[in-house]
Amino acid sequence: MVFKGFSASVLALLLAMPACELPPAHGDANAFIVGATPTLWGQVEDVFLEAMEPTVQTVRNERPFRITHQDPTALEDWGVLRRFRQVLVLGVVGDPWIDETLAVMEQPLESAPTVGQVLNVWARGQQVSVLLLPQTGQVEAVRQLSGELHSILDEQFRGYAVNRMFVSGEDLALEDSLLTNAGFSLRLPIVYQYSTRDSTFRFRNDNPSPAELIREVSVSWQSPAAGVNPTAEELRIWRDRFSSEYYNDPQLVDTLTVSFGPIQTDGIRGVEYQAAWVSPPDAWPAGGPFIARALTCPSQDRTYYIDAWLYAPGRDKYEYMIQLQTILDSFRCQ
Repeated sequence: MVFKGFSASVLALLLAMPACELPPAHGDANAFIVGATPTLWGQVEDVFLEAMEPTVQTVRNERPFRITHQDPTALEDWGVLRRFRQVLVLGVVGDPWIDETLAVMEQPLESAPTVGQVLNVWARGQQVSVLLLPQTGQVEAVRQLSGELHSILDEQFRGYAVNRMFVSGEDLALEDSLLTNAGFSLRLPIVYQYSTRDSTFRFRNDNPSPAELIREVSVSWQSPAAGVNPTAEELRIWRDRFSSEYYNDPQLVDTLTVSFGPIQTDGIRGVEYQAAWVSPPDAWPAGGPFIARALTCPSQDRTYYIDAWLYAPGRDKYEYMIQLQTILDSFRCQ
């Protein structure tokens, strides 16, 4: 490999430096510094950002990852930003930012184009993802690799989000009690509080303060079960009525951006509606994303209606929506 911009002695010192002697990484788990030449980034930015779209809906114009481009040839700024917790580098063998990354890998990457990851390149506690590109056809290579990269990063971030959610522990007693006494169960963190009314169960986490962050999941059902799955409009009407009756403050569905389709959870079939909620016009302005599901359990002759919503003003919402989606996916019925 050819390393540009470093003397042999400086390079040897860099590669020999153990992780414990590196400076600590900084930045959030979903904040990425992307190192690529301005020319390449100008050609692939739109393709790359499109591939990084969320897999669960948050609110309009919010991406799951905060992506900041940096020119790695601008050494003063790059020297600071490359110490972020999450760094992504694009380039070819011979680019210093690529060669420095490849040199730390225990197993060499396959020939370009390919995706790789390595820890502790420029900072301790850092993960660097690399898109190793060929000498020609780089735009098409990014187009081919960006979907794979997103799958890797999204899976890793989901694991991070779920681990953070259960740092308080899983409420196994509640899970067992729900299954025994109500006929369904959910996997919830201990910090969630629950209440019941009219065979409707609400599970709420408003730590550290309801003015800053609220996560809530509600479960109700009808019996006998519905003969067919509700339409998107029927599920929207149900949610408007349900929130007006049971939630502390009414919520209306913002239909500007809606996702609706079939879903299956542990063999239970139904439909899912994702959109945003907003306060009524005469209420304090608030809003956030939600996921509503209708799932039918034939053995119980019940159609369950499950709703999960988030209030997180001024915060990135993707992590919390992954957590709510994980809770919804844990639904089981007898």
